[in-house]
Amino acid sequence: MSDELALKRGLTREVVEELSREKGEPRWMLEHRLRSLEVFQKLPMPRFGPDLSGIDLGEVAYYARTVPTVTSWEELPEDIRKTFEALGLPEAEQRALAGLGAQVDSEVVYRSILEEVRAQGVIFLPMEEAVREHPELVREHFMRVIPPEDNKFAALHGAVWSGGTFVWVPEGVEVAIPLQAYFRMQTQGVGQFEHTLIVAEPGSSVHYIEGCSAPRYTKAALHSGMVEIVAKEGAHVRFTTIQNWSRNVYNLNNKRAVAQAEAQVDWVSGSLGSKVTMLYPTTVLAGPGAKTENLGFTLAGDGQWLDLGARALHLAPHTSSRLVSRSVVQGQGKVVFRGKVYVAPQARGAKGHVECSTLLLSPQAQTETIPTLEARTDEVELAHEATVGRISKDHLFYLMSRGLSEQEAMSLIVNGFVSPILKEIPLEYALELKRLLEMSFEGAMG
Repeated sequence: MSDELALKRGLTREVVEELSREKGEPRWMLEHRLRSLEVFQKLPMPRFGPDLSGIDLGEVAYYARTVPTVTSWEELPEDIRKTFEALGLPEAEQRALAGLGAQVDSEVVYRSILEEVRAQGVIFLPMEEAVREHPELVREHFMRVIPPEDNKFAALHGAVWSGGTFVWVPEGVEVAIPLQAYFRMQTQGVGQFEHTLIVAEPGSSVHYIEGCSAPRYTKAALHSGMVEIVAKEGAHVRFTTIQNWSRNVYNLNNKRAVAQAEAQVDWVSGSLGSKVTMLYPTTVLAGPGAKTENLGFTLAGDGQWLDLGARALHLAPHTSSRLVSRSVVQGQGKVVFRGKVYVAPQARGAKGHVECSTLLLSPQAQTETIPTLEARTDEVELAHEATVGRISKDHLFYLMSRGLSEQEAMSLIVNGFVSPILKEIPLEYALELKRLLEMSFEGAMG
């Protein structure tokens, strides 16, 4: 990729064409990008949620390749390697994670996969490689779950996506150990638009874990990735994500899954960073007996507006969904939870449950819960519950009387509050989340 394109700001047809040409893409992908660009130019910005005026889409650089692709950790530049090592990625790989991809800015720079997983016929590739090596398989599914017309940022993503991962699991294959990817925004003013596509054939199962982070710069940064999941008959896909963006990132993601008959899709997420986040993972329960569970944990502090939620769309009989959120808000932070369950007329016997609990750590902290339960049939069970509370002074006093500092006491209470989510997150990520929580509590009561 030329430096000229990497540094050029703004989005034009010429930028999209050169991006596609430099990646050596087939004609159909270029046509998809150009159609997405046209849709992007026509669609309005979101008319709800946080203020997005701080991000100037005309000033974003839509591609940056800053680190060459390598095949071993030792080949990575020292500063990047130290960053990854501090996050425990090599250690996690040594613990036999089935595959690992690491992306810096717009490109995947490192990927590995265990031989036994490859021997099962599993495809785990950077998205660009998959487009070239498995074009028909990718074309069948790429942006079919989330089309460009869905919203402005889906269309933007369709025009400029770069990097990400393609996972295909053959029929009946169980991937026993998680696949893992890590995304880091390294360059100021560059957008990141990785595309993750997971296709689980009938009766297969896979667990995919992604982590995200960015250093802080003075200029606002944009992250607009996309995750599409296709879980075919009887398949089980679990998607875990830990996002710890810096406080100047606008995190505007699209994530959606389609679950066919008797399939199950589970989402587990932890969101701690960014200036603004808008993210609503959705499962379309398209086949009889399909299931989904969405467990989310959110921590917001000063200057943050995290607008998150989950959606379950029941389109078939005897489907079930469970959407659970735990939020902690401190300083002048704000968290909004949007939970939606829709039951179509033909989805008789569907069951849906939405649960949202928020813990406020300061008088200025704000939270909103916006549930939507819409049933087009009477043969359905839907429930919603929401709670908002503050840390009890009596509880703090009791714990401090046993020798804990105020920060330690607060950490203990909050960890107990979010434990239903933490226990579903792989150990190394749960420990990292707990450390990040403890660091954020200092001064929260002030």
